[in-house]
Formats: sequence, C-alpha cells, structure tokens
Amino acid sequence: MIGPGIGVRVYLACGVTDMRKGIAGLVALTQDVLRQIPTSGAVFAFRGRRGDRIKLLF
Repeated sequence: MIGPGIGVRVYLACGVTDMRKGIAGLVALTQDVLRQIPTSGAVFAFRGRRGDRIKLLF
C-alpha cells in the first residue's frame, strides 16, 4: 500500500455522500461543506450510505 506521506492531513466528511458524484462534485463538497481547499495536498474521505464504500480525494 502506498501512503500519502508524513504530515498529510486527512479529513473525513461526516454523514453520507452520494456515491454517484464524480471528481467535480466531490471538489464542490470539499469547498462548500468542509470549507477546505481541495488542492491543498490533504486527503478528503467521503462515505456512502451503506457504509461499505468510500471515495478519497487527494
């Protein structure tokens, strides 16, 4: 497994996320809901409704 490196922040979006969203939708969520810059080098994790899938934005 390749890790993101030392000192990388990981943000977990609370609640459920529509897993049909693509990169543009996840970027919009990162900016609007999490109030973070998606190109900051952090990892953003989004969880599906059933809890068996996640999407990572890095």
